[in-house]
Amino acid sequence: MLAEKDKLNEIAAIIAELREKTERLKKLSGGMQCIDRNCERILAGVLMLELNFTDAYEFLD
Repeated sequence: MLAEKDKLNEIAAIIAELREKTERLKKLSGGMQCIDRNCERILAGVLMLELNFTDAYEFLD
């Protein structure tokens, strides 16, 4: 069960890193619409991962 918990913690860390990197990219873009729009799409996907993972995490915990 510990290995499973480690996997879940790693998944959570990767999702958080996706959010951080995407927000940083958007900030560095200097307002370039092509980057900003794609970052918004990525962040929407990350939000869905966060929401779905939280549900799964609570179920498995």
